[in-house]
Amino acid sequence: MNKLKLRRPRVALAQAVTVTHRRTLASHPHPLAQPHSVAVPPPTMANSSLLKHNRINALNTPGLLWRDDEEISLNGPRTVRGTTDQDTQDVQQGGRETTKMNMYQAIRDAMSITLTKDEKSVVFGEDVFFGGVFRCTMGLSEEYGQERVFNTPLTEQGIAGFGIGLAAMGQTAIAEIQFADYIFPAFDQIVNEAAKYRYRAGGRCNVGSLTFRSPCMAVGHGGLYHSQSPEAYFMQAQGIKVVIPRGPIQAKGLLLASIRDPNPTIFFEPKILYRSAVEQVPVTDFELPLSSAEVIKEGKDLTIVSWGPPLYTIESALHMMQNPSEDLAGLIPQDLKGLSVELIDLRTIIPYDMDTIVQSVNKTGRCIVVHEASRMGGVGSELAAEIQERCFLRLEAPVQRVTGWDTPFGLAYEKFYLPEQIRVIDSVIETMQY
Repeated sequence: MNKLKLRRPRVALAQAVTVTHRRTLASHPHPLAQPHSVAVPPPTMANSSLLKHNRINALNTPGLLWRDDEEISLNGPRTVRGTTDQDTQDVQQGGRETTKMNMYQAIRDAMSITLTKDEKSVVFGEDVFFGGVFRCTMGLSEEYGQERVFNTPLTEQGIAGFGIGLAAMGQTAIAEIQFADYIFPAFDQIVNEAAKYRYRAGGRCNVGSLTFRSPCMAVGHGGLYHSQSPEAYFMQAQGIKVVIPRGPIQAKGLLLASIRDPNPTIFFEPKILYRSAVEQVPVTDFELPLSSAEVIKEGKDLTIVSWGPPLYTIESALHMMQNPSEDLAGLIPQDLKGLSVELIDLRTIIPYDMDTIVQSVNKTGRCIVVHEASRMGGVGSELAAEIQERCFLRLEAPVQRVTGWDTPFGLAYEKFYLPEQIRVIDSVIETMQY
């Protein structure tokens, strides 16, 4: 058996600051600039720039498309439009309304809209009749009836097979796998049946109206069976889409788009964000585009690609580089404290938006991919390979990956397993000093 190797963080070795960069940094502080005397607290969920905390910003979410149809079906007419000045007027003057929601409330709202507008839609899974483990289906059975929101036996393979049958008969099937860690018993049904159904039928029929919802990623105490990030397992399942949101607006818009997409979709929901991520969310029906990454922070020196909770880790890490504490001040090169970083939320993991990444890396010349899943065979490996193929002549450094370790997900050692701020900072320094 091969021994597992863990790379030790190299931030303590970042003393060599007299490196000549082959590409001039976009943002260069004065070389004699001193660190702040008082460390500025890092951003929290309450003030994160990755979330929309007021109505106007929420209504102007990039790519947002309004769906004002009273009834929606998979093959029915599609009427969408972007945000206009009328939408952003005061609510009393006919503008769009928003309300404060956390992520599980936004997901519930998306399912409620679907059940209201699509009479063929049903929601099912383990304990969903009672609201689900994370309360995402709370009250839906009372509102829409137990024949449309109902429990299933404890059989993930059965849930997937049942969903495939429903979708094949024209129903809009929204199936919940209670934890992403338990999606593996359903793997054969998803990969060999749902993903291949349209191809096998020569396009004559499909199960595009099937959506799997499943909580994923670390939560702080989940251990090896309630913390995994299995998105990479579906990389070779052509015919299925995989989506991971970063917050309430993204969750609602991407889930509605996933449910209505003509392909079966797995919608992974980072469970640590269910209650911690809070935004002003538009109350009416809207969608966000699938297979379209979002540049959530523009920059010129370095591209960082991620999805889900690690985006907040990256935001915090970049803040720590710009406002280092006394412990870090001597380890971060002065010329990197004003680094201009472009941050990309991949959002749709399969099939991903490579064009946005290539455009960014061709501009910056450097790239880091961050994800919670293990390093070996992770999505970051495929992204790094494609970046190397498409951007080779523009690259100034090898593509770096900051990921979970190639071990089972630990319980007592969860903080050491996750790609936390110091590991991100260390990778940024190494990439910029290459």
